Amino acid sequence: MIGYYIIGGLVFLISAFVSNKLKSKFKKYSQIQLQNGLTGAQIAQKMLSDHGITDVDVISVKGQLTDHYNPSNKTVNLSEPVYSMRNAAAAAVAAHEVGHAVQHARAYSWLGMRSKLVPVVSIASKYSQWVIIGGIALAASTAFGNTLLLIGIIMYAMGTLFAFITLPVEYDASNRALAWLENKRMLTQNEHAGAKDALKWAARTYLVAAIGSLATLLYFLSIYMRRR
Repeated sequence: MIGYYIIGGLVFLISAFVSNKLKSKFKKYSQIQLQNGLTGAQIAQKMLSDHGITDVDVISVKGQLTDHYNPSNKTVNLSEPVYSMRNAAAAAVAAHEVGHAVQHARAYSWLGMRSKLVPVVSIASKYSQWVIIGGIALAASTAFGNTLLLIGIIMYAMGTLFAFITLPVEYDASNRALAWLENKRMLTQNEHAGAKDALKWAARTYLVAAIGSLATLLYFLSIYMRRR
């Protein structure tokens, strides 16, 4: 299991770097005040309106970087700073989350696949590593251990698949957001550059998570193949 801890350590360090970079970027672009004077909530409402979406509510939630779109109750949930502030970072996040609402309204296939996987992944990700550890522990003394290990790997693979399906969903939402901001001339050139850079680093958090999950999956597979 030493390899597992090495991979986990590397992923943790890279994730921490990207996360800190993301926070610094949002702090930086929070200082760029929008010339149009719109809050994140107003940006979100306007983007929804421009796409003809009338059944989605924009609400404020507590915390920072807690922004998300909830397809089950059709709400764009913006953290308090994003909801009320008038800066490039708020505009980027608000438009990105509405990008998910647009995906939902347009039946974007990758979003549909991700939504269908949520119930399965929520269970598999919770127990997969325990099943894998149990399989490794039993593999030396019983053939059932290898079977248990394989079951755990399949469960873990569901989480890896989910992580990679999330990538096109997040990148597409950012592309929709940036395209709308540019086409509607919501931001100045400097503001748009800040919004684009912020979303770029936000997307990288998902990329690191997906690559880390894949590396761990391959490590578990190598253990299984050696024990067959």
